[in-house]
Amino acid sequence: MAKKGAAAKLWARSTILMVIILVLGFGTVIARLFYLQVYQAEELQQRAVEQQLHDTTVSAKRGSIFDKNGNILAQSITVWNVVLAPANFKKDDEQSRKIVAKGLASILEMDQDEIFKKTHENSYYVVLKNKVETGIKNKIIEFEDKIYKENKISGVINLIEDYKRYYTHDDFAGSILGFVGADGQGLEGVEYEYDDELNGNTGRIVIAQDAHNQPLPYQYEQKVEAADGSDVVLTIDETIQGIMEKYVRETIKEFNVSNRGCAIMMNVKTGAILGFACEGSFNPNDPFEIADQNVVNEIKALPKDKQAEAETKALNAQWRNKGVSDTYVPGSVFKMVTASAVLSEGLIKDDTTFHCEGKYVPYEGASPITCWDSAGHGIQTLEEALCNSCNPAFMQMGMDYLGREKFYNYYVGFGFSEKTGIDLPGESEDVFFNKKDQPAGMDLMDLAVASFGQNFKITPIQMVTACAAIANGGKLMQPYVVQQVVDSNGNVVKNTEPEVKRQVISESVAADVCSMLEHNARSGGATNGYVAGYRIGGKTGTSQKIVDEEGNETNDYIASFCGIAPCDDPEIALLCYFDTPDPTINYYGSAVAGPCFRNIMSEVLPYLGVEKVFAQDEMTQAETSIKDYSGMTLEDAKAELEKLDLTVQVAGSGEKVIAQNPQAYSNVPNQGTVVLYTDEESRSQKVVVPDFKGCSISDVNYLASTHNLNLCIVGSSSEYTASYAKSQDIPAGKQVDPYTVVTVVFNQDNSIM
Repeated sequence: MAKKGAAAKLWARSTILMVIILVLGFGTVIARLFYLQVYQAEELQQRAVEQQLHDTTVSAKRGSIFDKNGNILAQSITVWNVVLAPANFKKDDEQSRKIVAKGLASILEMDQDEIFKKTHENSYYVVLKNKVETGIKNKIIEFEDKIYKENKISGVINLIEDYKRYYTHDDFAGSILGFVGADGQGLEGVEYEYDDELNGNTGRIVIAQDAHNQPLPYQYEQKVEAADGSDVVLTIDETIQGIMEKYVRETIKEFNVSNRGCAIMMNVKTGAILGFACEGSFNPNDPFEIADQNVVNEIKALPKDKQAEAETKALNAQWRNKGVSDTYVPGSVFKMVTASAVLSEGLIKDDTTFHCEGKYVPYEGASPITCWDSAGHGIQTLEEALCNSCNPAFMQMGMDYLGREKFYNYYVGFGFSEKTGIDLPGESEDVFFNKKDQPAGMDLMDLAVASFGQNFKITPIQMVTACAAIANGGKLMQPYVVQQVVDSNGNVVKNTEPEVKRQVISESVAADVCSMLEHNARSGGATNGYVAGYRIGGKTGTSQKIVDEEGNETNDYIASFCGIAPCDDPEIALLCYFDTPDPTINYYGSAVAGPCFRNIMSEVLPYLGVEKVFAQDEMTQAETSIKDYSGMTLEDAKAELEKLDLTVQVAGSGEKVIAQNPQAYSNVPNQGTVVLYTDEESRSQKVVVPDFKGCSISDVNYLASTHNLNLCIVGSSSEYTASYAKSQDIPAGKQVDPYTVVTVVFNQDNSIM
């Protein structure tokens, strides 16, 4: 019995032990299952999906960029990525791999051995080359057809559709458009600022695969379509932009401008930017190539270890939008702001005058500051001081009439103390004395020189925005370069409306300053920007740079011209700005920037439909279009021409007109002369064009008259400064028909500030 009891106890203990073991074992399994199914469920599901699915992205088409008239400036064109599917090669079929590697290496200009190695990878997606264009794609398709027919090779080469950014006019508007990187992301300009809108949403192709990584039948494939990006419509006008770029480039070349130049044109009533030319820029189709060959040569001449750093610096410089990201000393163009301030405060009366003896001492104990005219301008009104660009007069306005607080209030009011907020990246702030402590941070000498635009820095976009405020009746507008954003279905998702930030000056004050600017362009210091027949207003600027871009002291200058048109109902404001023209040629704003302003306006205003209206003293600049008089009787032709107030010169002894000069349908200056030829013998007569360059207007008129030539004058004389002939469209010494029209361009004296 004792043995049976001991055995029973042993069995009971064993049973309990087995139960405990089973409970612990199953408990562990259950706990593990619970952990896997609850705590690790999401992770395990993701890992399972990754093993079972092959995921390929589908690129979205980036939106296009248009000018205001619908002309394409940037678009994404279809290209293809060349992809291998090595897993589709038959096992141990080395011959097929060699055929494919050799053929693709030839088409793609790649290493054959490199491709051959890739054919052995256990994958369905091995990228060989990205973004090949249509010609390469067609060659690959032909190659696929060939190897299938000859070798029964198929399914190992895939062409995946993708997109490549293309800019239709290469370096046109590069600083505005910007460019994209290799991944299609915007890096500069509008491409960067509106990257979210231009970028679409990528799609996906998801393919199910078995345990051996083989794709399952087509019905297991799912595709999520890519959503294309939105289009962006700029305020930039392609025609105006082209005109501006042309003349900015010409000016840079003529005056050997070493640190680039720019021109900005704004619609004064809306703030829309019509043209923004930053030359010395880059080609967005190849943004990582340095555009300036001189810079390339300079980098090559450097030691090898210095070249990479210099190249990076050069690329950043050419990508930089000079009109938005650079600050500059405005110089005398700022005098339009000071004039607006003293008029707004009611501090200037009709009989208020300013005295200039060639220098001015701002306050007792200060060093005198000289005027550009060392002889002095004597007694002047405000308008005369503006036309003379007289620094002493404007220092008097700042010191004796405005004072630091009022001056700074207008500086803030015109928008110089803050960024304009233009929709372009990289906008800089102004640099204004002790900016954080104004107006107390501006001492008396600061006030004196600031009154004529010296020793502080603003951006070009700030200056042209302030000028537009004077032109439009005193309203400071929000500048912008994008008019609309339109989605891929054609819906307008954003439309920029003109925004008035504030009323800076009254309409009457604005009108008075516009009148002064017009007088300045007609007969003052800004006549180099004048265009006959148009009511141009403008102001020159010649400012000395205090330090260069490296922070070193310098004697370099900035030449600028800022103006408006037409002054009776202003539509546009334009700033032309050139950083460091060659001083051995010329560095004054009147000589460098004025003609650029004039040339741009002379083409843009007719393009915008602004009609010429000549003042009485401009009638010699007006032109009359003549028709074809050949075949008419001499008497009838003479009668028609005399009705046009043109002088008739008859050559020959015939009774009918057989030819004429100037030619039919050309323009003849009013009160000019037309030659009517009545026989062949008389047509052989020629006259020689004299050299007009450097002559005064009266001398040019005399030379044209004595040489039997019609004269068309571009530019204007000034009651404040002398003008001289700068260029002529027909070279001196050339033989031409009598009374050919010769166009002579006049500039004012180069020394005007």
